[in-house]
Amino acid sequence: MKILALEFSSPQRSVAVVCKDEVHESLSGSNEPFTMIDEALRDAKLEREQIECIVVGLGPGSYTGIRSAISIAQGWQLARPIKLLGISSVEGIAAQAQADGATGRVNVIVDAQREEFYIAGYELTTDGVREIEPLRIITSAEVTRRGEAGDVLMGPEVSRWFPSGKTVFPRAAMLGRMALARTDFVPGEKLEPIYLRETKFVKAPPPRVIG
Repeated sequence: MKILALEFSSPQRSVAVVCKDEVHESLSGSNEPFTMIDEALRDAKLEREQIECIVVGLGPGSYTGIRSAISIAQGWQLARPIKLLGISSVEGIAAQAQADGATGRVNVIVDAQREEFYIAGYELTTDGVREIEPLRIITSAEVTRRGEAGDVLMGPEVSRWFPSGKTVFPRAAMLGRMALARTDFVPGEKLEPIYLRETKFVKAPPPRVIG
């Protein structure tokens, strides 16, 4: 299966084309996703119509970036009959760390703003990745306490807030590899960013009549 992977949840955006054992990845901090897509396709010597599946990193992370990736995937499916898949970017970070040789228990940390952070715990072994603490939001102070207690902290830009943390970005190439073993494809309207905060809408007051 020829897979196009989009990972826009962090400042290091990436696009990859994955086909069996071949991986072609474009890394950038820019906001030009279609330029990155064209570059990855060109390196893979594929045309857009040859893509069979698009996998998107669902975050948490940059809401604008994630929404952009989802919109591209949804538009692509409207134009062509392709499969779509969404994968947690936090899970992708853990898998990337494991592929880079990390082992043991790790805490994946992602900025949630408001002096809070997303956190999920994973056990990394040479055989794979296992979630041991589900994703939730905790305070900056609690993350600090974990680091002081010797817990391993990792994630995109984690060292900005916690000096002992290890920077690991989610990568589109890893998303594509993970997608090779997945079958839980979804229609475009089912792709949603991972956002744990309750969404609140404030109704606008009725317009004032000035006369």
